[in-house]
Amino acid sequence: MGTLQLSSCGSSFCSPIPSNLISHNITTSHSTPNSLTFSRGKIRAVSTVPNSSEPAQAIEPEQEPPLVDFAFVSSVLLPDQTPDVHLRQACGGQKLRNIMLDGNIELYGPYARPLLNCAGGGTCGTCMVEVIKGKELLTPRTDKEKEHLQKKPKNWRLACQTTVGKPDSRGLVVVQQLPEWKAHEWKYENVLVNPSQSS
Repeated sequence: MGTLQLSSCGSSFCSPIPSNLISHNITTSHSTPNSLTFSRGKIRAVSTVPNSSEPAQAIEPEQEPPLVDFAFVSSVLLPDQTPDVHLRQACGGQKLRNIMLDGNIELYGPYARPLLNCAGGGTCGTCMVEVIKGKELLTPRTDKEKEHLQKKPKNWRLACQTTVGKPDSRGLVVVQQLPEWKAHEWKYENVLVNPSQSS
């Protein structure tokens, strides 16, 4: 057998349970001789650690799940006049809006307050993005997009209406955030795209 590592989960984060808390609770528990009690929080197992006395077993490397790499370019430059690029990875088959919001990427800019956007309904047109690279991974424009973006370039999309690939898709999508507020020009070749260095 191995040792079980536990983690205490609060509402928005998980932290390891201090070993002194576990040993204290084991020794002071009076309900039954071998029971383990905790005063608060939820507990979940995060991994098991083999004992050093057990023989090492060959662990097969897991296949990486299919992920789509994203490079989100902000509409404003950094102080050194270079584009502000945020790198993320996500599974395909999701709406671009959800990927951006889950990755803490600015999507609405000045329209981020409640009642200033439609929250993904495709009726307001405030979640416009410009797709620089990776158009082939996106679904075709919907009727709502055609209505809101009829006078915009063909590579502009509504993030709430755009689905990125399928669950098994792989590739790279480069997105210009808030293209209508863009205050600079940049070239895709000048942007470093390496998802392992995400910010």
